[in-house]
Amino acid sequence: MPSDIKDKNGEPIHEGDTVFTKFRGGRHEGVVDKIVTTQEEAKEADVKNPPKVLFTDQHGHHVSHNPGTLQHEK
Repeated sequence: MPSDIKDKNGEPIHEGDTVFTKFRGGRHEGVVDKIVTTQEEAKEADVKNPPKVLFTDQHGHHVSHNPGTLQHEK
């Protein structure tokens, strides 16, 4: 697990962390399922432009976001 994946505040993101981001006037929040760092992992997870943090939001949707847009839940 790469330790250089950090959130908006510079804190490292790990699988199992609770993260959130403001998105389109709302908020996506969830527990990190996977962190995609390579093109091969991105292709397998059907996302583009790694690194991406994958999680299931509070509505049950599978979402992916750039690490720099996320923050840890306090």
